[in-house]
Amino acid sequence: MKWDAWGDPDRVTVLSESQLGLVHDALKVSSADVDAVPFDEVRVRPSVLTGADRDALVAIVGAEHVSTADADRLPRAGGKSTLDLLRRKSRDEQDAPDAVVVPGSDDEVAALLALCGERSIAVVPFGGGTSVVGGLDPVRDRFATVISLDLRRFDALVSLDETNQEAVLGAGLPAPEAERLLAERGFELGHYPQSHRYATIGGFAATRSSGQNSAGYGRFDDLVRGLHVVTPVGVMDVGGAPPKTAAGPDLRQLFLGSEGTFGVITAVRVRVHPLPESKAYEAWTFADFATGAAALRAVEQAGTGPTVLRLSDETETALNLATVDDAGGDGADGGDAAPGGCLAISVFEGAPALVAARHQATRDVLLANGGTSLGEAPARRWAEHRFDGPYLRDPLLAEGALVETLETATSWSNLAALKQAVTDTIQAKFGEFDSVSLVLCHISHVYDTGASLYFTIIGAQRGDPIAQWTQIKSAVNDVLVGQGGTITHHHAVGADHRNWMTDEVGPLGVAILRSVKATLDPAGILNPGKLIP
Repeated sequence: MKWDAWGDPDRVTVLSESQLGLVHDALKVSSADVDAVPFDEVRVRPSVLTGADRDALVAIVGAEHVSTADADRLPRAGGKSTLDLLRRKSRDEQDAPDAVVVPGSDDEVAALLALCGERSIAVVPFGGGTSVVGGLDPVRDRFATVISLDLRRFDALVSLDETNQEAVLGAGLPAPEAERLLAERGFELGHYPQSHRYATIGGFAATRSSGQNSAGYGRFDDLVRGLHVVTPVGVMDVGGAPPKTAAGPDLRQLFLGSEGTFGVITAVRVRVHPLPESKAYEAWTFADFATGAAALRAVEQAGTGPTVLRLSDETETALNLATVDDAGGDGADGGDAAPGGCLAISVFEGAPALVAARHQATRDVLLANGGTSLGEAPARRWAEHRFDGPYLRDPLLAEGALVETLETATSWSNLAALKQAVTDTIQAKFGEFDSVSLVLCHISHVYDTGASLYFTIIGAQRGDPIAQWTQIKSAVNDVLVGQGGTITHHHAVGADHRNWMTDEVGPLGVAILRSVKATLDPAGILNPGKLIP
């Protein structure tokens, strides 16, 4: 990915004149307000890795797999949150890991962890680099030196059991490559978060990722059957062949969502399914968000079986951001005008007879709950552009806008109240910075008892935008934990949500996490400053 932006440099979004005018007029900002540092002028904190430590690392993985070059260190200095990208634009000295180390086997990972434990070197596991919650920040804590442990060489389809429909995938395998390898054998993982083009299998497990097909296939943690984890005190295989067991607590749950703080996940056993023979698409419109949310609840609780089910609120629908390619447009350039109301997307996959039955059952529920069909075209357009949304942020940041996303989940009965509280808080906090703001929201994942809310926020950068967003996000976090939401539904905890974990799991829950950390990582070298307050 581009060092200071999201994704492929060849996919950069260029704002139209009308979009630029809207940003400038509404937010009172311009590109002249942004002083982004060119790559050749970036000042990176010099590596403090000693010669002796470098020699020891080289002895384990080979010289070609150890780098202290700024060009390798800088892309691993964080993830892709707005805070990360704002730091990349700074002319101040930028922190980065002191070395990038790329092991190729479990034995090498174990040897590296032993060495780093002995020499007090912090280790940040690195997969695709898509964290948006500070999960990859090179927090030094009490350690003078920190390395990035890049898992890219763990990139194989290790095995595929077609009878059990299970695959073992290397943790560093990029999601598109995993799908390609499985498709060659007639199978699919079917996990498609917005980070799909760059994220890795191990990253999905370590953060409890949730993909856009979650209504049909579940979150990634629902797909995981087993994990192979290298810890500083030994190697663990958790989960495996028996589909269910009553042999005590499920130890997979210690590592799912652990964000590299308890061990290094090197392989994941996952449930897969045959490539779908048929797909059906249908978009819907509802008069308002409350009506649409009630309809989605009815579908989920009836169990009609869509693969994708999501709903954009009035603002997101009006700006055409639900389908991304028409973002901010009015149909003048050939795209469809925003339909008004709230746009919902449904997709169905599987055998033709099942797709037809599930589609019809879902249609019946949506029609009975106030939905009006828009046909398949908007749903297909959403599917074609579902990974392009993050590219809109980069040109907006360059024009002086402050753009970020956040997400939560709550019960159906609390959904409207929490959505309103978050929206009110964001707009009030931007108002303190003399800025209007747009708050867009959609339901991205549904469950029988509740749903997730995914917010996109656009306001003006004022003064120090890092401090500005930190204040706004802190206020929102207080609202989430105080009004029945989770601090994170699928973005993970990282450094950004860490201070709210006591509110999320309670003091005793934090004590349990600290006890697990002390047992598996007694030297505390693994990804310090993340997850555990």
